[in-house]
Amino acid sequence: MTPASGHDGPTIFVSADHGLAIVYFLQTDVVHKLIEGGARVVLFTEDSLVPTVQERFGRPGLAVEGLRLDRAKAYVEKVASERQWWLHFLRRVGGSRRINTEAMDSYVDQVGAEQANRRRLLMPLAWASIALLRRARWARRGLVGWQSRYSPDLYGDLFDQYQPDLVVASTAGWRLDRFLLRQAAQRGVTNAAAMIGWDNPSSYSLPGAPVDYVTCWSELQKEELVLGSDWPPERVHIGGMPTYDGYLDGRWVLPRDGYFDQHGLDPERKLLSYACSFVSFSPNLPNVEALARLVSEDRLSQPAQLLVRLHPNHFMDVHLFRREREQIRRLAVEHPHVHLVEPVPLGEGLGYYSGEDMPEKASMMAHADVFLTVYSTMVVEAAVHDRPIVSVCLDTPGGWDWPRKYSLPLSEIGGWPTHARFRQAGAGRVALDEADLKSHVDAYLEDPMADAEARRAFVQREITFTDGSAGRRTAEFLASLARDGQVTDEHLPMQAAAG
Repeated sequence: MTPASGHDGPTIFVSADHGLAIVYFLQTDVVHKLIEGGARVVLFTEDSLVPTVQERFGRPGLAVEGLRLDRAKAYVEKVASERQWWLHFLRRVGGSRRINTEAMDSYVDQVGAEQANRRRLLMPLAWASIALLRRARWARRGLVGWQSRYSPDLYGDLFDQYQPDLVVASTAGWRLDRFLLRQAAQRGVTNAAAMIGWDNPSSYSLPGAPVDYVTCWSELQKEELVLGSDWPPERVHIGGMPTYDGYLDGRWVLPRDGYFDQHGLDPERKLLSYACSFVSFSPNLPNVEALARLVSEDRLSQPAQLLVRLHPNHFMDVHLFRREREQIRRLAVEHPHVHLVEPVPLGEGLGYYSGEDMPEKASMMAHADVFLTVYSTMVVEAAVHDRPIVSVCLDTPGGWDWPRKYSLPLSEIGGWPTHARFRQAGAGRVALDEADLKSHVDAYLEDPMADAEARRAFVQREITFTDGSAGRRTAEFLASLARDGQVTDEHLPMQAAAG
Protein backbone atom coordinates (compact mmCIF):
# COMPACT_ATOMS: atom_id res chain seq x y z
CA MET A 1 0.00 0.00 0.00
CA THR A 2 1.14 3.50 -0.75
CA PRO A 3 1.50 5.98 2.08
CA ALA A 4 -0.71 9.02 1.96
CA SER A 5 0.99 11.93 0.27
CA GLY A 6 1.67 15.11 2.15
CA HIS A 7 1.43 13.50 5.58
CA ASP A 8 3.07 15.71 8.19
CA GLY A 9 2.58 13.70 11.38
CA PRO A 10 4.66 10.76 12.60
CA THR A 11 4.35 7.32 11.07
CA ILE A 12 3.95 4.37 13.43
CA PHE A 13 4.32 0.69 12.56
CA VAL A 14 2.11 -1.55 14.72
CA SER A 15 2.48 -5.33 14.72
CA ALA A 16 -0.73 -7.21 15.58
CA ASP A 17 -0.09 -10.83 14.71
CA HIS A 18 -2.87 -12.44 16.76
CA GLY A 19 -6.50 -11.77 17.56
CA LEU A 20 -6.05 -10.28 21.01
CA ALA A 21 -3.55 -7.81 19.56
CA ILE A 22 -6.15 -6.74 17.00
CA VAL A 23 -8.53 -6.04 19.87
CA TYR A 24 -5.86 -4.20 21.89
CA PHE A 25 -4.91 -1.82 19.09
CA LEU A 26 -7.96 -1.52 16.83
CA GLN A 27 -10.97 -2.06 19.09
CA THR A 28 -9.81 0.35 21.77
CA ASP A 29 -8.77 3.99 21.77
CA VAL A 30 -5.11 3.20 21.01
CA VAL A 31 -4.98 3.46 17.20
CA HIS A 32 -8.01 5.76 17.13
CA LYS A 33 -6.30 8.33 19.35
CA LEU A 34 -2.99 8.01 17.48
CA ILE A 35 -4.67 8.81 14.17
CA GLU A 36 -6.83 11.51 15.75
CA GLY A 37 -3.61 13.10 17.02
CA GLY A 38 -2.14 13.27 13.52
CA ALA A 39 -0.18 10.02 13.26
CA ARG A 40 -0.29 7.66 10.31
CA VAL A 41 -0.52 4.05 11.48
CA VAL A 42 0.68 1.10 9.41
CA LEU A 43 -0.74 -2.07 10.92
CA PHE A 44 1.10 -5.33 10.24
CA THR A 45 -0.92 -8.53 10.58
CA GLU A 46 -1.35 -12.08 9.28
CA ASP A 47 -0.84 -11.85 5.52
CA SER A 48 -4.04 -13.64 4.48
CA LEU A 49 -6.12 -11.31 6.65
CA VAL A 50 -4.91 -8.01 5.23
CA PRO A 51 -8.07 -7.51 3.09
CA THR A 52 -10.36 -8.51 5.99
CA VAL A 53 -8.69 -6.17 8.46
CA GLN A 54 -8.62 -3.36 5.91
CA GLU A 55 -12.31 -3.81 5.14
CA ARG A 56 -13.39 -3.94 8.76
CA PHE A 57 -11.10 -1.34 10.31
CA GLY A 58 -9.93 0.73 7.35
CA ARG A 59 -10.04 4.49 7.72
CA PRO A 60 -7.99 7.51 6.62
CA GLY A 61 -4.63 7.41 8.35
CA LEU A 62 -4.51 3.60 8.60
CA ALA A 63 -2.67 1.32 6.18
CA VAL A 64 -2.50 -2.47 6.52
CA GLU A 65 0.44 -4.64 5.50
CA GLY A 66 1.26 -8.33 5.79
CA LEU A 67 3.87 -9.57 8.26
CA ARG A 68 5.34 -11.91 5.62
CA LEU A 69 5.17 -14.73 8.11
CA ASP A 70 5.83 -17.39 5.48
CA ARG A 71 9.23 -15.83 4.81
CA ALA A 72 9.90 -15.40 8.53
CA LYS A 73 9.08 -19.06 9.20
CA ALA A 74 11.24 -20.19 6.30
CA TYR A 75 14.17 -18.22 7.72
CA VAL A 76 13.70 -19.81 11.15
CA GLU A 77 13.59 -23.28 9.64
CA LYS A 78 16.45 -22.95 7.16
CA VAL A 79 19.06 -20.62 8.65
CA ALA A 80 20.91 -22.05 11.66
CA SER A 81 17.60 -23.49 12.78
CA GLU A 82 18.93 -25.36 15.85
CA ARG A 83 20.89 -22.37 17.06
CA GLN A 84 17.88 -20.11 16.61
CA TRP A 85 15.69 -22.64 18.48
CA TRP A 86 18.02 -22.78 21.48
CA LEU A 87 18.41 -19.02 21.59
CA HIS A 88 14.64 -18.64 21.53
CA PHE A 89 14.20 -21.25 24.26
CA LEU A 90 16.85 -19.76 26.56
CA ARG A 91 15.42 -16.29 26.01
CA ARG A 92 12.02 -17.46 27.18
CA VAL A 93 13.23 -19.09 30.39
CA GLY A 94 16.36 -17.08 31.19
CA GLY A 95 14.83 -14.31 33.30
CA SER A 96 16.40 -13.27 36.57
CA ARG A 97 15.71 -15.26 39.74
CA ARG A 98 14.81 -11.96 41.40
CA ILE A 99 11.20 -12.74 40.38
CA ASN A 100 9.02 -15.81 40.75
CA THR A 101 10.23 -18.27 38.05
CA GLU A 102 7.70 -21.08 38.57
CA ALA A 103 5.95 -20.53 35.23
CA MET A 104 9.26 -20.55 33.36
CA ASP A 105 10.42 -23.65 35.28
CA SER A 106 7.31 -25.57 34.24
CA TYR A 107 7.92 -24.65 30.62
CA VAL A 108 11.47 -26.01 30.87
CA ASP A 109 10.08 -29.28 32.23
CA GLN A 110 7.55 -29.41 29.39
CA VAL A 111 10.25 -28.90 26.77
CA GLY A 112 12.43 -31.54 28.42
CA ALA A 113 9.59 -34.05 28.19
CA GLU A 114 8.22 -33.29 24.74
CA GLN A 115 11.16 -32.38 22.52
CA ALA A 116 13.05 -34.71 20.18
CA ASN A 117 15.79 -36.87 21.68
CA ARG A 118 18.64 -34.75 20.38
CA ARG A 119 17.31 -31.75 22.30
CA ARG A 120 16.40 -33.73 25.40
CA LEU A 121 19.98 -34.98 25.62
CA LEU A 122 21.15 -31.37 25.81
CA MET A 123 18.77 -30.39 28.61
CA PRO A 124 21.39 -30.77 31.40
CA LEU A 125 23.55 -28.25 29.54
CA ALA A 126 20.48 -26.08 29.01
CA TRP A 127 19.75 -26.08 32.76
CA ALA A 128 23.33 -24.99 33.42
CA SER A 129 22.90 -22.14 30.93
CA ILE A 130 19.58 -21.19 32.52
CA ALA A 131 21.19 -21.11 35.96
CA LEU A 132 23.82 -18.70 34.66
CA LEU A 133 21.22 -16.51 32.97
CA ARG A 134 19.12 -16.43 36.13
CA ARG A 135 22.10 -15.14 38.13
CA ALA A 136 24.06 -12.90 35.74
CA ARG A 137 22.80 -9.76 34.07
CA TRP A 138 25.76 -9.73 31.69
CA ALA A 139 24.73 -13.18 30.44
CA ARG A 140 21.14 -12.05 29.87
CA ARG A 141 22.31 -8.98 27.98
CA GLY A 142 24.66 -11.13 25.92
CA LEU A 143 21.82 -13.47 24.96
CA VAL A 144 19.60 -10.60 23.83
CA GLY A 145 22.46 -9.23 21.73
CA TRP A 146 23.40 -12.60 20.28
CA GLN A 147 19.85 -13.17 19.00
CA SER A 148 20.13 -10.09 16.83
CA ARG A 149 22.66 -11.85 14.60
CA TYR A 150 19.66 -13.53 13.06
CA SER A 151 17.84 -10.69 11.40
CA PRO A 152 16.69 -11.22 7.80
CA ASP A 153 15.79 -8.21 5.68
CA LEU A 154 12.08 -8.96 5.55
CA TYR A 155 10.78 -5.41 5.76
CA GLY A 156 13.48 -3.18 4.33
CA ASP A 157 11.28 -2.04 1.43
CA LEU A 158 8.48 -1.07 3.83
CA PHE A 159 10.87 0.84 6.09
CA ASP A 160 12.05 2.69 2.97
CA GLN A 161 8.51 3.29 1.74
CA TYR A 162 6.93 4.53 4.96
CA GLN A 163 9.94 5.91 6.90
CA PRO A 164 8.46 5.05 10.33
CA ASP A 165 9.21 7.11 13.41
CA LEU A 166 8.22 4.30 15.79
CA VAL A 167 7.71 0.53 15.63
CA VAL A 168 5.35 -1.06 18.18
CA ALA A 169 4.78 -4.78 18.67
CA SER A 170 2.31 -6.73 20.77
CA THR A 171 5.20 -8.61 22.40
CA ALA A 172 8.82 -7.83 23.19
CA GLY A 173 9.92 -9.93 20.23
CA TRP A 174 8.63 -13.18 21.70
CA ARG A 175 6.96 -14.24 18.47
CA LEU A 176 7.97 -13.74 14.85
CA ASP A 177 7.50 -10.02 15.46
CA ARG A 178 11.11 -10.21 16.67
CA PHE A 179 12.30 -9.77 13.10
CA LEU A 180 10.37 -6.51 12.66
CA LEU A 181 11.72 -5.21 15.97
CA ARG A 182 15.28 -6.27 15.11
CA GLN A 183 15.12 -4.40 11.82
CA ALA A 184 13.85 -1.32 13.61
CA ALA A 185 16.78 -1.50 16.02
CA GLN A 186 19.28 -1.95 13.19
CA ARG A 187 17.88 1.10 11.40
CA GLY A 188 17.91 3.23 14.54
CA VAL A 189 14.12 3.53 14.65
CA THR A 190 12.68 3.79 18.18
CA ASN A 191 10.68 0.70 19.05
CA ALA A 192 8.37 -0.38 21.84
CA ALA A 193 6.43 -3.37 23.12
CA ALA A 194 2.95 -3.60 24.60
CA MET A 195 2.16 -6.17 27.29
CA ILE A 196 -1.11 -7.69 26.13
CA GLY A 197 -1.12 -10.75 28.38
CA TRP A 198 -1.49 -10.78 32.17
CA ASP A 199 1.31 -13.32 32.62
CA ASN A 200 3.58 -12.05 29.84
CA PRO A 201 6.33 -10.47 31.98
CA SER A 202 6.63 -13.54 34.21
CA SER A 203 6.23 -16.24 31.55
CA TYR A 204 8.12 -15.03 28.48
CA SER A 205 11.18 -13.45 30.05
CA LEU A 206 13.84 -11.65 27.98
CA PRO A 207 13.20 -9.56 24.85
CA GLY A 208 13.67 -11.27 21.50
CA ALA A 209 15.13 -8.09 20.04
CA PRO A 210 16.67 -4.87 21.34
CA VAL A 211 13.53 -3.01 22.49
CA ASP A 212 13.61 0.59 23.72
CA TYR A 213 10.38 0.98 25.69
CA VAL A 214 7.50 -1.07 27.02
CA THR A 215 4.00 -0.24 28.19
CA CYS A 216 2.36 -2.51 30.76
CA TRP A 217 -0.67 -2.86 33.00
CA SER A 218 0.51 -2.13 36.50
CA GLU A 219 3.28 -1.63 39.03
CA LEU A 220 3.22 -5.41 39.49
CA GLN A 221 4.07 -5.99 35.83
CA LYS A 222 6.61 -3.20 35.89
CA GLU A 223 8.40 -4.85 38.79
CA GLU A 224 8.51 -8.15 36.88
CA LEU A 225 9.94 -6.40 33.82
CA VAL A 226 12.54 -4.44 35.78
CA LEU A 227 13.66 -7.24 38.11
CA GLY A 228 13.12 -10.20 35.84
CA SER A 229 14.15 -8.86 32.44
CA ASP A 230 16.45 -5.94 33.31
CA TRP A 231 14.27 -3.18 31.86
CA PRO A 232 15.42 0.29 32.97
CA PRO A 233 12.53 1.49 35.14
CA GLU A 234 12.42 4.86 33.36
CA ARG A 235 11.62 3.04 30.11
CA VAL A 236 8.65 1.13 31.49
CA HIS A 237 5.31 2.89 31.15
CA ILE A 238 2.23 1.94 33.15
CA GLY A 239 -0.75 2.52 30.88
CA GLY A 240 -3.26 0.00 32.18
CA MET A 241 -4.98 -2.52 29.92
CA PRO A 242 -6.74 -0.80 26.98
CA THR A 243 -8.82 -3.84 26.06
CA TYR A 244 -10.53 -3.74 29.44
CA ASP A 245 -11.83 -0.23 28.78
CA GLY A 246 -14.51 -1.99 26.74
CA TYR A 247 -15.49 -4.04 29.76
CA LEU A 248 -15.57 -1.01 32.01
CA ASP A 249 -17.89 0.97 29.74
CA GLY A 250 -20.07 -2.05 28.92
CA ARG A 251 -19.80 -1.61 25.16
CA TRP A 252 -19.72 -5.35 24.37
CA VAL A 253 -22.29 -6.77 26.79
CA LEU A 254 -25.41 -8.20 25.13
CA PRO A 255 -28.78 -7.89 26.92
CA ARG A 256 -29.31 -10.81 29.30
CA ASP A 257 -32.54 -12.02 27.66
CA GLY A 258 -31.00 -12.02 24.21
CA TYR A 259 -27.83 -13.73 25.41
CA PHE A 260 -29.79 -16.44 27.21
CA ASP A 261 -31.95 -17.01 24.10
CA GLN A 262 -28.81 -17.25 21.95
CA HIS A 263 -27.51 -20.19 24.00
CA GLY A 264 -30.80 -21.80 24.97
CA LEU A 265 -30.30 -20.91 28.62
CA ASP A 266 -33.06 -21.04 31.24
CA PRO A 267 -33.67 -17.57 32.74
CA GLU A 268 -34.97 -19.22 35.94
CA ARG A 269 -31.69 -21.03 36.65
CA LYS A 270 -28.45 -19.56 37.96
CA LEU A 271 -25.66 -19.41 35.38
CA LEU A 272 -22.26 -20.98 36.00
CA SER A 273 -19.81 -19.89 33.28
CA TYR A 274 -16.69 -22.04 32.89
CA ALA A 275 -13.80 -20.99 30.64
CA CYS A 276 -11.39 -23.81 29.79
CA SER A 277 -7.76 -22.97 30.49
CA PHE A 278 -4.33 -24.54 30.95
CA VAL A 279 -5.04 -27.14 28.27
CA SER A 280 -1.37 -27.39 27.26
CA PHE A 281 -0.48 -28.75 30.69
CA SER A 282 -3.51 -30.68 31.91
CA PRO A 283 -6.99 -31.82 30.82
CA ASN A 284 -9.98 -29.66 31.72
CA LEU A 285 -12.39 -32.57 31.38
CA PRO A 286 -12.58 -33.48 35.12
CA ASN A 287 -13.51 -29.86 35.91
CA VAL A 288 -16.26 -29.83 33.31
CA GLU A 289 -17.56 -33.29 34.28
CA ALA A 290 -17.80 -32.30 37.95
CA LEU A 291 -19.70 -29.11 37.12
CA ALA A 292 -21.96 -31.00 34.72
CA ARG A 293 -22.88 -33.44 37.50
CA LEU A 294 -23.59 -30.66 39.96
CA VAL A 295 -26.01 -28.84 37.66
CA SER A 296 -27.65 -31.81 35.90
CA GLU A 297 -28.30 -33.62 39.21
CA ASP A 298 -29.45 -30.42 40.94
CA ARG A 299 -26.91 -30.89 43.73
CA LEU A 300 -26.25 -27.20 44.26
CA SER A 301 -28.10 -25.01 46.73
CA GLN A 302 -30.03 -23.41 43.87
CA PRO A 303 -31.04 -24.72 40.42
CA ALA A 304 -28.23 -23.87 38.02
CA GLN A 305 -26.95 -24.40 34.50
CA LEU A 306 -23.47 -24.57 33.02
CA LEU A 307 -22.06 -22.72 30.01
CA VAL A 308 -18.63 -23.99 28.91
CA ARG A 309 -16.23 -21.96 26.79
CA LEU A 310 -13.66 -24.00 24.89
CA HIS A 311 -10.01 -22.93 24.83
CA PRO A 312 -8.20 -21.93 21.60
CA ASN A 313 -5.97 -24.98 22.00
CA HIS A 314 -9.00 -27.20 21.59
CA PHE A 315 -8.93 -26.24 17.92
CA MET A 316 -5.25 -26.97 17.35
CA ASP A 317 -4.20 -29.95 15.25
CA VAL A 318 -3.37 -32.00 18.37
CA HIS A 319 -5.39 -35.17 18.83
CA LEU A 320 -5.50 -34.93 22.65
CA PHE A 321 -6.98 -31.45 22.51
CA ARG A 322 -9.41 -32.43 19.75
CA ARG A 323 -10.49 -35.46 21.79
CA GLU A 324 -11.23 -33.34 24.85
CA ARG A 325 -13.17 -30.88 22.69
CA GLU A 326 -15.39 -33.72 21.45
CA GLN A 327 -15.79 -35.13 24.96
CA ILE A 328 -16.99 -31.73 26.20
CA ARG A 329 -19.33 -31.47 23.25
CA ARG A 330 -20.84 -34.84 24.20
CA LEU A 331 -21.33 -33.67 27.78
CA ALA A 332 -23.34 -30.74 26.47
CA VAL A 333 -25.52 -33.11 24.47
CA GLU A 334 -25.96 -35.77 27.15
CA HIS A 335 -26.44 -33.63 30.28
CA PRO A 336 -29.40 -31.38 30.92
CA HIS A 337 -28.55 -27.76 31.61
CA VAL A 338 -25.03 -28.00 30.08
CA HIS A 339 -24.30 -25.69 27.14
CA LEU A 340 -21.28 -24.90 25.00
CA VAL A 341 -19.72 -21.77 23.50
CA GLU A 342 -18.14 -22.34 20.09
CA PRO A 343 -15.74 -19.45 19.38
CA VAL A 344 -15.83 -17.48 16.16
CA PRO A 345 -12.41 -16.51 14.72
CA LEU A 346 -11.73 -13.28 12.90
CA GLY A 347 -9.61 -15.37 10.56
CA GLU A 348 -7.50 -18.50 10.47
CA GLY A 349 -4.20 -16.78 11.13
CA LEU A 350 -5.32 -14.84 14.20
CA GLY A 351 -6.66 -17.67 16.30
CA TYR A 352 -10.14 -18.32 17.64
CA TYR A 353 -10.44 -15.57 20.22
CA SER A 354 -10.36 -12.33 18.31
CA GLY A 355 -12.46 -9.21 17.98
CA GLU A 356 -15.41 -11.19 16.69
CA ASP A 357 -15.61 -12.85 20.08
CA MET A 358 -15.64 -9.89 22.47
CA PRO A 359 -19.45 -9.54 22.86
CA GLU A 360 -19.69 -13.27 23.56
CA LYS A 361 -16.82 -13.20 26.03
CA ALA A 362 -18.03 -10.09 27.85
CA SER A 363 -21.62 -11.33 28.08
CA MET A 364 -20.58 -14.73 29.38
CA MET A 365 -18.87 -13.03 32.31
CA ALA A 366 -21.33 -10.21 32.88
CA HIS A 367 -24.34 -12.53 33.13
CA ALA A 368 -22.65 -15.29 35.17
CA ASP A 369 -23.78 -15.85 38.73
CA VAL A 370 -20.46 -17.60 39.32
CA PHE A 371 -17.50 -17.54 36.94
CA LEU A 372 -15.11 -20.53 36.91
CA THR A 373 -11.81 -21.28 35.16
CA VAL A 374 -8.26 -22.52 35.91
CA TYR A 375 -6.44 -19.31 36.90
CA SER A 376 -6.98 -17.95 33.38
CA THR A 377 -6.48 -14.27 32.61
CA MET A 378 -10.25 -14.29 32.65
CA VAL A 379 -10.11 -14.20 36.46
CA VAL A 380 -9.02 -10.58 36.05
CA GLU A 381 -11.67 -9.95 33.42
CA ALA A 382 -14.38 -11.53 35.56
CA ALA A 383 -13.23 -9.45 38.52
CA VAL A 384 -13.58 -6.34 36.34
CA HIS A 385 -17.20 -7.46 35.86
CA ASP A 386 -17.42 -7.96 39.67
CA ARG A 387 -18.43 -11.60 39.32
CA PRO A 388 -17.70 -14.25 42.00
CA ILE A 389 -14.78 -16.41 40.82
CA VAL A 390 -13.74 -20.00 41.48
CA SER A 391 -10.52 -21.45 40.08
CA VAL A 392 -11.26 -25.16 39.50
CA CYS A 393 -8.15 -27.35 39.83
CA LEU A 394 -9.31 -30.96 39.81
CA ASP A 395 -6.40 -33.21 38.92
CA THR A 396 -6.50 -35.91 36.26
CA PRO A 397 -4.73 -39.06 37.51
CA GLY A 398 -1.80 -39.55 35.15
CA GLY A 399 -2.50 -36.31 33.29
CA TRP A 400 -2.61 -36.51 29.51
CA ASP A 401 -2.49 -40.24 28.73
CA TRP A 402 -0.04 -40.10 25.87
CA PRO A 403 3.68 -40.89 25.69
CA ARG A 404 5.95 -37.86 25.72
CA LYS A 405 3.07 -35.48 26.50
CA TYR A 406 4.01 -33.47 29.55
CA SER A 407 1.37 -33.07 32.22
CA LEU A 408 1.34 -30.83 35.28
CA PRO A 409 -1.30 -31.42 37.99
CA LEU A 410 -3.58 -28.43 38.37
CA SER A 411 -3.20 -28.65 42.14
CA GLU A 412 0.47 -27.75 41.71
CA ILE A 413 0.17 -24.53 39.72
CA GLY A 414 -1.04 -22.23 42.48
CA GLY A 415 2.47 -20.83 42.94
CA TRP A 416 2.79 -19.44 39.43
CA PRO A 417 3.17 -15.63 39.66
CA THR A 418 -0.28 -14.56 38.49
CA HIS A 419 -1.98 -17.51 40.17
CA ALA A 420 -0.31 -16.67 43.47
CA ARG A 421 -1.46 -13.05 43.21
CA PHE A 422 -5.06 -14.14 42.66
CA ARG A 423 -4.94 -16.44 45.68
CA GLN A 424 -3.14 -13.98 47.94
CA ALA A 425 -5.60 -11.23 47.01
CA GLY A 426 -8.55 -13.32 48.16
CA ALA A 427 -10.24 -12.32 44.91
CA GLY A 428 -11.84 -15.73 44.55
CA ARG A 429 -11.72 -19.31 45.77
CA VAL A 430 -9.80 -22.40 44.68
CA ALA A 431 -11.43 -25.85 44.39
CA LEU A 432 -9.10 -28.87 44.51
CA ASP A 433 -11.86 -31.50 44.64
CA GLU A 434 -15.56 -31.82 43.96
CA ALA A 435 -16.54 -31.18 47.56
CA ASP A 436 -14.59 -27.89 47.50
CA LEU A 437 -16.23 -27.01 44.21
CA LYS A 438 -19.78 -27.53 45.50
CA SER A 439 -19.01 -25.63 48.71
CA HIS A 440 -17.53 -22.61 46.94
CA VAL A 441 -20.25 -22.40 44.28
CA ASP A 442 -22.99 -22.72 46.88
CA ALA A 443 -21.39 -19.99 49.00
CA TYR A 444 -21.33 -17.57 46.07
CA LEU A 445 -24.86 -18.45 44.97
CA GLU A 446 -26.05 -17.62 48.49
CA ASP A 447 -23.94 -14.47 48.80
CA PRO A 448 -22.79 -12.98 45.45
CA MET A 449 -21.14 -10.07 47.25
CA ALA A 450 -18.77 -12.30 49.19
CA ASP A 451 -15.15 -11.27 48.47
CA ALA A 452 -16.38 -8.26 46.46
CA GLU A 453 -14.05 -5.84 48.22
CA ALA A 454 -11.09 -8.12 47.62
CA ARG A 455 -12.05 -8.49 43.93
CA ARG A 456 -12.12 -4.73 43.47
CA ALA A 457 -8.76 -4.28 45.17
CA PHE A 458 -7.37 -7.06 42.97
CA VAL A 459 -8.57 -5.27 39.83
CA GLN A 460 -7.06 -2.01 41.04
CA ARG A 461 -3.65 -3.60 41.57
CA GLU A 462 -3.68 -5.58 38.32
CA ILE A 463 -4.91 -3.04 35.75
CA THR A 464 -4.29 0.30 37.54
CA PHE A 465 -6.79 2.45 35.62
CA THR A 466 -10.45 1.61 36.16
CA ASP A 467 -11.94 4.72 34.54
CA GLY A 468 -11.75 3.54 30.91
CA SER A 469 -8.71 5.70 30.17
CA ALA A 470 -6.07 3.02 29.46
CA GLY A 471 -6.41 3.25 25.66
CA ARG A 472 -5.98 7.01 25.70
CA ARG A 473 -3.04 6.86 28.10
CA THR A 474 -1.30 4.21 26.00
CA ALA A 475 -1.85 6.20 22.81
CA GLU A 476 -0.43 9.33 24.43
CA PHE A 477 2.66 7.39 25.49
CA LEU A 478 3.21 5.97 22.00
CA ALA A 479 2.57 9.34 20.37
CA SER A 480 5.21 10.89 22.61
CA LEU A 481 7.70 8.24 21.51
CA ALA A 482 6.88 8.75 17.84
CA ARG A 483 7.06 12.51 18.12
CA ASP A 484 10.22 12.85 20.19
CA GLY A 485 11.97 9.48 19.97
CA GLN A 486 11.50 9.31 23.73
CA VAL A 487 8.76 9.86 26.24
CA THR A 488 8.12 13.21 27.80
CA ASP A 489 8.31 13.85 31.54
CA GLU A 490 4.54 13.66 31.87
CA HIS A 491 4.60 10.00 30.84
CA LEU A 492 7.63 8.66 32.72
CA PRO A 493 6.97 7.14 35.09
CA MET A 494 3.19 6.78 34.87
CA GLN A 495 2.18 6.00 38.41
CA ALA A 496 -1.06 4.39 39.46
CA ALA A 497 -4.09 6.65 39.60
CA ALA A 498 -7.40 4.89 39.68
CA GLY A 499 -10.47 6.44 38.32
